Amino acid sequence: MSALGERPTGWVDLLWLPLGAGGHVVRWNGRIYEWLSARHEHRAALDLYHAGLMVHFGDVTYAVEMGPVWNVSANDRGVVCEGPVGAKWLGRFRIFRYEVRCWAGGHIPDIAEAVDGPVRTTDDPEIVEGVLKMLRGVPSLTWGRDELRTGEMWNSNSLVAWVLARTGHDMEDFGPPPGGRAPGWDAGLVLADRQLTGLD
Repeated sequence: MSALGERPTGWVDLLWLPLGAGGHVVRWNGRIYEWLSARHEHRAALDLYHAGLMVHFGDVTYAVEMGPVWNVSANDRGVVCEGPVGAKWLGRFRIFRYEVRCWAGGHIPDIAEAVDGPVRTTDDPEIVEGVLKMLRGVPSLTWGRDELRTGEMWNSNSLVAWVLARTGHDMEDFGPPPGGRAPGWDAGLVLADRQLTGLD
């Protein structure tokens, strides 16, 4: 904590990781998915990205990311929610569950592969504190499905977009690196807008 009478320091950094960084299977599946999507939408294929956040408040830095429940073994990894992957009924099996982590002192796997470096979204301690509080209310939607009819599937990009939009960020300032896209990003924006306007 900061000295008595001082405001705590804070910042939020947005990180863009190439989809499948550190894992060949996910990387190739992503390329096939994007090739098929591009053909269907009559456009050029783009690089796919996966978003994560590093959040600093007071004397603690938190790693915020959505990932499989089985890919990080630390017991104190700050899990704020879990959800199913692919279909609700599959969530009974551990291999088909994801978790959202707000991990004090933690790390994001493959952060070294982040493109264009971290993007500072805010250094306002009140907004930073709001981000940490908002993460306690992350919806446990099914990864890879569009249960809320937002037009896109729910995934890690949805989570990051939702948290930033719900905490007053100007979302026109943020997006994937040039030549890339972040599937699911708009799902988070749509849900945040519905909640902020009282439509959800």
